[in-house]
Amino acid sequence: MSQRIQSIRGMNDILPADNAAWATLERVAARVFAGYGYEQIRLPIMERTGLFKRAVGEVTDIVEKEMYTFEDRGGESLSLRPEGTAGAVRAGIEHGLLHNATQRLWYTGPMFRYERPQKGRYRQFHQFGVEAFGQTGPDVDIEQIAMAARLFAALGVTGMRLEINTLGTPDERADYRDALHAYFSAHPETLDEDSKRRLDRNPLRILDTKNPAMADLVAGAPTLREYLGAESSAHFDGLCRGLDALGIDYTINPRLVRGLDYYTRTVFEWITSDLGAQDAVCSGGRFDGLVEQLGGSATPAMGFALGVERLIALMLDQNVPLDDLKPQVYLIHTGDTTGARVPALAEALRDALPDLRLRVHAGGGSMKSQFKRADKSGATLALIFGDDEAAADEIQIKPLTDAREQERVAIEAAAGRIAALLEP
Repeated sequence: MSQRIQSIRGMNDILPADNAAWATLERVAARVFAGYGYEQIRLPIMERTGLFKRAVGEVTDIVEKEMYTFEDRGGESLSLRPEGTAGAVRAGIEHGLLHNATQRLWYTGPMFRYERPQKGRYRQFHQFGVEAFGQTGPDVDIEQIAMAARLFAALGVTGMRLEINTLGTPDERADYRDALHAYFSAHPETLDEDSKRRLDRNPLRILDTKNPAMADLVAGAPTLREYLGAESSAHFDGLCRGLDALGIDYTINPRLVRGLDYYTRTVFEWITSDLGAQDAVCSGGRFDGLVEQLGGSATPAMGFALGVERLIALMLDQNVPLDDLKPQVYLIHTGDTTGARVPALAEALRDALPDLRLRVHAGGGSMKSQFKRADKSGATLALIFGDDEAAADEIQIKPLTDAREQERVAIEAAAGRIAALLEP
Protein backbone atom coordinates (compact mmCIF):
# COMPACT_ATOMS: atom_id res chain seq x y z
CA MET A 1 0.00 0.00 0.00
CA SER A 2 1.38 3.41 -0.91
CA GLN A 3 2.13 5.87 1.90
CA ARG A 4 -0.56 8.46 2.52
CA ILE A 5 0.49 11.90 1.29
CA GLN A 6 0.31 14.59 3.97
CA SER A 7 1.26 18.23 4.24
CA ILE A 8 4.82 19.14 5.21
CA ARG A 9 5.36 19.65 8.94
CA GLY A 10 4.83 23.28 9.84
CA MET A 11 3.02 24.08 6.58
CA ASN A 12 -0.72 24.09 7.15
CA ASP A 13 -3.87 24.03 5.06
CA ILE A 14 -6.39 26.81 5.69
CA LEU A 15 -9.73 25.02 5.37
CA PRO A 16 -12.98 26.72 4.33
CA ALA A 17 -14.32 26.56 7.88
CA ASP A 18 -11.27 28.53 9.09
CA ASN A 19 -11.24 31.11 6.34
CA ALA A 20 -13.66 33.67 7.81
CA ALA A 21 -11.00 35.06 10.16
CA TRP A 22 -8.48 35.34 7.32
CA ALA A 23 -10.99 37.10 5.07
CA THR A 24 -11.94 39.50 7.87
CA LEU A 25 -8.33 40.40 8.60
CA GLU A 26 -7.44 40.84 4.94
CA ARG A 27 -10.44 43.11 4.33
CA VAL A 28 -9.88 45.28 7.40
CA ALA A 29 -6.11 45.54 6.91
CA ALA A 30 -6.46 46.62 3.26
CA ARG A 31 -8.96 49.31 4.32
CA VAL A 32 -6.78 50.60 7.18
CA PHE A 33 -3.60 50.71 5.08
CA ALA A 34 -5.39 52.53 2.26
CA GLY A 35 -6.67 55.02 4.83
CA TYR A 36 -3.07 56.04 5.50
CA GLY A 37 -2.16 56.29 1.82
CA TYR A 38 -0.29 52.97 1.55
CA GLU A 39 -0.48 51.14 -1.80
CA GLN A 40 -0.25 47.39 -2.30
CA ILE A 41 2.72 45.77 -4.01
CA ARG A 42 2.83 42.05 -4.85
CA LEU A 43 6.24 40.42 -4.51
CA PRO A 44 7.65 37.00 -5.50
CA ILE A 45 8.08 34.44 -2.75
CA MET A 46 11.54 33.47 -4.03
CA GLU A 47 14.65 35.63 -4.35
CA ARG A 48 18.38 35.15 -4.89
CA THR A 49 19.97 33.95 -1.66
CA GLY A 50 22.51 36.78 -1.74
CA LEU A 51 19.72 39.32 -1.24
CA PHE A 52 18.90 37.95 2.21
CA LYS A 53 22.55 37.51 3.17
CA ARG A 54 23.19 41.18 2.39
CA ALA A 55 19.96 42.51 3.88
CA VAL A 56 19.11 40.32 6.85
CA GLY A 57 22.71 39.64 7.89
CA GLU A 58 24.84 36.52 7.60
CA VAL A 59 25.23 36.23 11.39
CA THR A 60 21.53 35.80 12.09
CA ASP A 61 19.57 32.67 12.91
CA ILE A 62 17.43 33.33 9.84
CA VAL A 63 20.31 33.12 7.36
CA GLU A 64 22.46 30.63 9.26
CA LYS A 65 19.78 28.12 10.26
CA GLU A 66 16.29 28.83 8.96
CA MET A 67 16.20 29.66 5.25
CA TYR A 68 14.93 27.22 2.64
CA THR A 69 17.78 27.48 0.12
CA PHE A 70 18.53 25.43 -2.99
CA GLU A 71 20.27 25.60 -6.36
CA ASP A 72 18.10 25.83 -9.44
CA ARG A 73 18.91 24.04 -12.70
CA GLY A 74 21.15 26.90 -13.71
CA GLY A 75 23.26 26.50 -10.58
CA GLU A 76 21.99 29.72 -8.98
CA SER A 77 21.33 29.76 -5.23
CA LEU A 78 17.72 30.74 -4.51
CA SER A 79 15.77 31.01 -1.26
CA LEU A 80 12.14 31.12 -0.28
CA ARG A 81 11.68 34.49 1.37
CA PRO A 82 12.05 34.40 5.18
CA GLU A 83 10.81 38.00 5.45
CA GLY A 84 9.44 40.67 3.12
CA THR A 85 11.46 43.87 3.52
CA ALA A 86 14.47 42.76 1.48
CA GLY A 87 12.24 41.91 -1.48
CA ALA A 88 10.36 45.20 -1.19
CA VAL A 89 13.63 47.14 -1.26
CA ARG A 90 14.90 45.08 -4.18
CA ALA A 91 11.69 45.79 -6.11
CA GLY A 92 11.84 49.49 -5.27
CA ILE A 93 15.40 49.79 -6.58
CA GLU A 94 14.83 47.61 -9.64
CA HIS A 95 11.73 49.49 -10.82
CA GLY A 96 12.84 53.01 -9.90
CA LEU A 97 10.15 53.48 -7.25
CA LEU A 98 12.56 55.04 -4.78
CA HIS A 99 14.36 57.45 -7.10
CA ASN A 100 13.73 61.00 -5.85
CA ALA A 101 10.36 59.88 -4.52
CA THR A 102 8.58 58.87 -1.36
CA GLN A 103 6.67 55.61 -1.30
CA ARG A 104 4.24 54.02 1.11
CA LEU A 105 3.76 50.31 0.31
CA TRP A 106 2.17 47.23 1.83
CA TYR A 107 2.14 43.58 0.88
CA THR A 108 0.96 40.25 2.21
CA GLY A 109 1.73 36.59 1.66
CA PRO A 110 3.61 33.54 2.92
CA MET A 111 7.12 33.56 4.41
CA PHE A 112 9.27 30.49 5.09
CA ARG A 113 11.62 29.60 7.95
CA TYR A 114 12.81 26.20 9.10
CA GLU A 115 11.82 26.45 12.77
CA ARG A 116 10.35 24.10 15.34
CA PRO A 117 6.59 24.36 14.75
CA GLN A 118 4.49 25.48 17.71
CA LYS A 119 1.41 27.63 18.28
CA GLY A 120 1.94 30.91 16.46
CA ARG A 121 5.17 29.76 14.77
CA TYR A 122 5.13 27.71 11.58
CA ARG A 123 7.54 26.91 8.77
CA GLN A 124 5.21 28.54 6.28
CA PHE A 125 3.67 31.56 7.95
CA HIS A 126 1.95 34.67 6.65
CA GLN A 127 2.64 38.34 7.18
CA PHE A 128 1.36 41.75 6.32
CA GLY A 129 4.33 44.00 5.59
CA VAL A 130 4.27 47.80 5.57
CA GLU A 131 7.16 49.90 4.25
CA ALA A 132 7.61 53.68 3.88
CA PHE A 133 10.54 55.11 1.94
CA GLY A 134 11.97 58.62 1.75
CA GLN A 135 10.80 60.16 5.03
CA THR A 136 13.26 61.31 7.67
CA GLY A 137 12.38 62.16 11.25
CA PRO A 138 10.07 60.29 13.60
CA ASP A 139 6.80 61.29 11.88
CA VAL A 140 6.44 58.11 9.82
CA ASP A 141 7.54 56.00 12.82
CA ILE A 142 4.65 57.45 14.80
CA GLU A 143 2.29 57.00 11.83
CA GLN A 144 3.04 53.30 11.46
CA ILE A 145 2.72 52.55 15.15
CA ALA A 146 -0.62 54.40 15.16
CA MET A 147 -1.70 52.54 12.04
CA ALA A 148 -1.06 49.19 13.74
CA ALA A 149 -3.03 50.39 16.77
CA ARG A 150 -5.91 51.42 14.51
CA LEU A 151 -5.88 48.01 12.83
CA PHE A 152 -6.18 46.24 16.18
CA ALA A 153 -9.04 48.55 17.16
CA ALA A 154 -10.81 48.07 13.83
CA LEU A 155 -10.63 44.31 14.28
CA GLY A 156 -11.76 44.52 17.91
CA VAL A 157 -8.57 42.90 19.25
CA THR A 158 -7.64 44.00 22.79
CA GLY A 159 -4.80 43.48 25.24
CA MET A 160 -1.95 44.62 22.96
CA ARG A 161 1.09 46.28 24.57
CA LEU A 162 3.69 48.42 22.81
CA GLU A 163 7.43 48.22 23.49
CA ILE A 164 9.87 50.61 21.82
CA ASN A 165 13.61 51.17 21.70
CA THR A 166 16.26 52.85 19.59
CA LEU A 167 19.29 51.21 17.99
CA GLY A 168 20.96 54.47 16.96
CA THR A 169 23.09 54.84 13.83
CA PRO A 170 25.62 52.29 12.56
CA ASP A 171 28.49 54.35 14.01
CA GLU A 172 26.78 54.59 17.39
CA ARG A 173 26.10 50.89 17.30
CA ALA A 174 29.75 50.21 16.52
CA ASP A 175 30.78 51.96 19.74
CA TYR A 176 28.09 50.08 21.61
CA ARG A 177 29.21 46.81 20.03
CA ASP A 178 32.70 47.36 21.42
CA ALA A 179 31.25 47.97 24.89
CA LEU A 180 29.13 44.82 24.69
CA HIS A 181 32.09 42.78 23.48
CA ALA A 182 34.13 43.87 26.47
CA TYR A 183 31.26 43.19 28.87
CA PHE A 184 30.37 39.72 27.60
CA SER A 185 34.01 38.73 27.17
CA ALA A 186 34.42 39.18 30.92
CA HIS A 187 31.83 36.43 31.55
CA PRO A 188 32.78 33.52 29.24
CA GLU A 189 31.51 30.92 31.69
CA THR A 190 27.92 32.21 31.36
CA LEU A 191 27.76 32.42 27.56
CA ASP A 192 26.03 29.61 25.67
CA GLU A 193 27.41 28.32 22.38
CA ASP A 194 25.31 30.64 20.20
CA SER A 195 26.47 33.65 22.22
CA LYS A 196 30.12 32.63 22.03
CA ARG A 197 29.79 32.35 18.27
CA ARG A 198 28.18 35.79 18.06
CA LEU A 199 30.57 37.50 20.46
CA ASP A 200 33.15 38.60 17.89
CA ARG A 201 30.86 38.98 14.89
CA ASN A 202 27.74 40.63 16.34
CA PRO A 203 27.46 40.86 20.14
CA LEU A 204 24.16 42.80 19.88
CA ARG A 205 22.53 39.52 18.89
CA ILE A 206 23.39 38.17 22.35
CA LEU A 207 20.85 40.60 23.80
CA ASP A 208 18.15 38.75 21.86
CA THR A 209 18.92 35.39 23.47
CA LYS A 210 15.99 33.33 24.74
CA ASN A 211 18.24 31.34 27.11
CA PRO A 212 16.92 31.92 30.68
CA ALA A 213 20.33 31.02 32.12
CA MET A 214 21.71 34.21 30.57
CA ALA A 215 18.90 36.53 31.70
CA ASP A 216 20.82 38.12 34.59
CA LEU A 217 23.93 38.60 32.48
CA VAL A 218 21.96 40.31 29.70
CA ALA A 219 20.07 42.45 32.21
CA GLY A 220 23.37 43.85 33.49
CA ALA A 221 24.77 44.71 30.05
CA PRO A 222 25.35 48.33 28.98
CA THR A 223 22.44 50.01 27.18
CA LEU A 224 22.67 51.62 23.79
CA ARG A 225 21.07 54.83 25.07
CA GLU A 226 24.41 55.61 26.71
CA TYR A 227 26.08 55.74 23.28
CA LEU A 228 23.53 57.76 21.29
CA GLY A 229 24.47 61.02 19.61
CA ALA A 230 22.35 64.17 19.65
CA GLU A 231 20.40 63.36 16.44
CA SER A 232 19.48 59.84 17.47
CA SER A 233 18.44 61.02 20.92
CA ALA A 234 16.31 63.78 19.40
CA HIS A 235 14.70 61.28 17.01
CA PHE A 236 13.76 58.95 19.85
CA ASP A 237 12.52 61.81 22.02
CA GLY A 238 10.36 62.97 19.10
CA LEU A 239 8.93 59.47 18.77
CA CYS A 240 8.01 59.39 22.45
CA ARG A 241 6.42 62.85 22.32
CA GLY A 242 4.37 61.86 19.27
CA LEU A 243 3.08 58.69 20.92
CA ASP A 244 2.27 60.65 24.08
CA ALA A 245 0.31 63.18 22.02
CA LEU A 246 -1.74 60.37 20.48
CA GLY A 247 -2.40 58.76 23.84
CA ILE A 248 -0.63 55.53 22.80
CA ASP A 249 0.84 53.84 25.87
CA TYR A 250 4.29 52.29 25.52
CA THR A 251 7.19 50.83 27.47
CA ILE A 252 10.82 51.57 26.63
CA ASN A 253 12.62 48.23 26.48
CA PRO A 254 16.40 48.78 26.19
CA ARG A 255 16.92 45.07 25.34
CA LEU A 256 14.65 45.18 22.29
CA VAL A 257 17.06 44.73 19.37
CA ARG A 258 14.98 42.80 16.76
CA GLY A 259 16.29 39.78 14.87
CA LEU A 260 17.48 41.48 11.66
CA ASP A 261 20.71 43.39 11.15
CA TYR A 262 19.31 46.17 8.96
CA TYR A 263 17.44 48.10 11.68
CA THR A 264 18.54 51.61 12.73
CA ARG A 265 17.11 53.97 15.33
CA THR A 266 13.45 53.16 16.07
CA VAL A 267 12.44 49.56 16.74
CA PHE A 268 9.12 48.47 18.22
CA GLU A 269 6.94 45.46 18.99
CA TRP A 270 3.25 45.09 19.71
CA ILE A 271 3.04 42.13 22.11
CA THR A 272 0.37 40.16 23.93
CA SER A 273 0.23 37.88 26.96
CA ASP A 274 -2.37 35.62 25.33
CA LEU A 275 -0.19 33.56 22.98
CA GLY A 276 2.35 32.01 25.31
CA ALA A 277 5.98 32.24 24.23
CA GLN A 278 5.10 33.71 20.81
CA ASP A 279 4.11 37.08 22.22
CA ALA A 280 5.13 39.44 19.39
CA VAL A 281 2.26 40.06 16.96
CA CYS A 282 3.62 43.10 15.10
CA SER A 283 7.28 44.14 14.91
CA GLY A 284 9.23 46.75 12.99
CA GLY A 285 11.52 49.71 12.90
CA ARG A 286 13.64 51.98 10.75
CA PHE A 287 16.12 50.64 8.20
CA ASP A 288 17.70 53.84 6.90
CA GLY A 289 20.79 52.17 5.42
CA LEU A 290 19.26 49.17 3.68
CA VAL A 291 18.40 50.73 0.32
CA GLU A 292 21.95 51.97 -0.13
CA GLN A 293 23.32 48.67 1.16
CA LEU A 294 21.43 46.85 -1.60
CA GLY A 295 22.64 49.16 -4.36
CA GLY A 296 20.22 52.10 -4.34
CA SER A 297 20.65 55.70 -3.32
CA ALA A 298 20.69 56.56 0.37
CA THR A 299 17.02 56.44 1.37
CA PRO A 300 15.49 56.63 4.85
CA ALA A 301 12.90 53.92 5.46
CA MET A 302 10.54 52.56 8.09
CA GLY A 303 8.39 49.44 8.19
CA PHE A 304 6.78 46.64 10.14
CA ALA A 305 5.61 43.06 9.74
CA LEU A 306 2.43 41.70 11.28
CA GLY A 307 2.08 37.97 11.94
CA VAL A 308 -1.20 36.80 10.40
CA GLU A 309 -1.49 33.47 12.23
CA ARG A 310 -0.79 35.10 15.59
CA LEU A 311 -3.29 37.89 15.06
CA ILE A 312 -5.93 35.42 13.87
CA ALA A 313 -5.34 33.30 17.00
CA LEU A 314 -6.08 36.42 19.07
CA MET A 315 -9.19 37.19 17.02
CA LEU A 316 -10.53 33.70 17.63
CA ASP A 317 -9.61 33.64 21.32
CA GLN A 318 -11.37 36.99 21.82
CA ASN A 319 -14.44 36.06 19.75
CA VAL A 320 -13.98 38.96 17.36
CA PRO A 321 -16.94 39.22 14.93
CA LEU A 322 -15.96 37.65 11.60
CA ASP A 323 -17.18 38.12 8.06
CA ASP A 324 -19.91 35.63 7.18
CA LEU A 325 -18.81 33.63 4.14
CA LYS A 326 -21.51 30.95 4.29
CA PRO A 327 -24.15 30.78 1.55
CA GLN A 328 -27.15 32.96 2.31
CA VAL A 329 -29.46 31.15 -0.09
CA TYR A 330 -29.59 27.52 -1.24
CA LEU A 331 -31.51 26.80 -4.46
CA ILE A 332 -33.30 23.43 -4.45
CA HIS A 333 -34.73 22.21 -7.74
CA THR A 334 -36.68 19.07 -8.70
CA GLY A 335 -38.83 17.89 -11.58
CA ASP A 336 -38.49 17.13 -15.26
CA THR A 337 -38.77 20.65 -16.68
CA THR A 338 -36.77 22.80 -14.26
CA GLY A 339 -33.18 21.76 -14.96
CA ALA A 340 -32.71 23.88 -18.09
CA ARG A 341 -34.10 26.98 -16.37
CA VAL A 342 -32.12 26.78 -13.11
CA PRO A 343 -28.81 28.30 -14.32
CA ALA A 344 -30.59 31.29 -15.88
CA LEU A 345 -32.67 31.76 -12.72
CA ALA A 346 -29.57 31.70 -10.53
CA GLU A 347 -27.68 34.14 -12.76
CA ALA A 348 -30.66 36.52 -12.83
CA LEU A 349 -30.71 36.56 -9.00
CA ARG A 350 -26.97 37.24 -8.90
CA ASP A 351 -27.40 40.05 -11.44
CA ALA A 352 -30.12 41.63 -9.31
CA LEU A 353 -28.26 41.10 -6.01
CA PRO A 354 -24.50 41.34 -6.75
CA ASP A 355 -23.48 40.61 -3.14
CA LEU A 356 -25.77 37.60 -2.78
CA ARG A 357 -24.09 34.35 -1.72
CA LEU A 358 -26.19 31.80 -3.60
CA ARG A 359 -25.42 28.09 -3.79
CA VAL A 360 -27.27 26.03 -6.40
CA HIS A 361 -27.78 22.35 -5.66
CA ALA A 362 -25.99 20.05 -8.09
CA GLY A 363 -25.92 16.30 -8.53
CA GLY A 364 -29.61 15.46 -8.31
CA GLY A 365 -31.31 13.88 -5.34
CA SER A 366 -34.66 13.91 -3.60
CA MET A 367 -36.23 16.99 -2.05
CA LYS A 368 -35.42 15.59 1.41
CA SER A 369 -31.73 15.08 0.63
CA GLN A 370 -31.46 18.56 -0.91
CA PHE A 371 -32.98 20.13 2.21
CA LYS A 372 -30.40 18.29 4.33
CA ARG A 373 -27.63 19.84 2.25
CA ALA A 374 -29.30 23.25 2.48
CA ASP A 375 -29.39 23.00 6.28
CA LYS A 376 -25.77 21.80 6.40
CA SER A 377 -24.62 24.73 4.23
CA GLY A 378 -25.69 27.23 6.88
CA ALA A 379 -27.90 29.15 4.44
CA THR A 380 -30.61 31.44 5.80
CA LEU A 381 -33.11 30.75 3.00
CA ALA A 382 -33.95 27.86 0.72
CA LEU A 383 -35.43 28.51 -2.71
CA ILE A 384 -37.63 25.73 -4.09
CA PHE A 385 -38.11 25.47 -7.85
CA GLY A 386 -40.07 22.47 -9.14
CA ASP A 387 -42.32 21.69 -12.08
CA ASP A 388 -45.32 23.44 -10.50
CA GLU A 389 -43.32 26.57 -9.74
CA ALA A 390 -41.78 26.57 -13.23
CA ALA A 391 -45.20 26.34 -14.84
CA ALA A 392 -46.44 29.33 -12.85
CA ASP A 393 -43.18 31.35 -13.19
CA GLU A 394 -42.93 31.34 -9.41
CA ILE A 395 -40.50 30.22 -6.73
CA GLN A 396 -40.98 29.23 -3.11
CA ILE A 397 -38.87 30.81 -0.35
CA LYS A 398 -38.46 28.87 2.88
CA PRO A 399 -36.60 30.38 5.92
CA LEU A 400 -34.21 27.81 7.38
CA THR A 401 -33.06 29.53 10.55
CA ASP A 402 -36.29 30.84 12.07
CA ALA A 403 -40.02 30.12 12.22
CA ARG A 404 -41.16 32.49 9.48
CA GLU A 405 -43.67 31.01 7.04
CA GLN A 406 -42.70 29.59 3.68
CA GLU A 407 -44.02 31.81 0.87
CA ARG A 408 -44.53 31.67 -2.87
CA VAL A 409 -43.58 34.66 -5.06
CA ALA A 410 -43.36 35.49 -8.74
CA ILE A 411 -39.87 34.95 -10.16
CA GLU A 412 -39.67 38.60 -11.18
CA ALA A 413 -40.30 39.63 -7.55
CA ALA A 414 -37.98 37.02 -6.00
CA ALA A 415 -34.86 39.18 -5.79
CA GLY A 416 -36.62 41.96 -3.91
CA ARG A 417 -38.25 39.53 -1.49
CA ILE A 418 -34.95 37.70 -0.85
CA ALA A 419 -33.22 41.02 -0.10
CA ALA A 420 -35.96 41.95 2.37
CA LEU A 421 -35.81 38.58 4.15
CA LEU A 422 -32.01 38.77 4.46
CA GLU A 423 -31.97 42.24 6.01
CA PRO A 424 -30.68 42.14 9.60
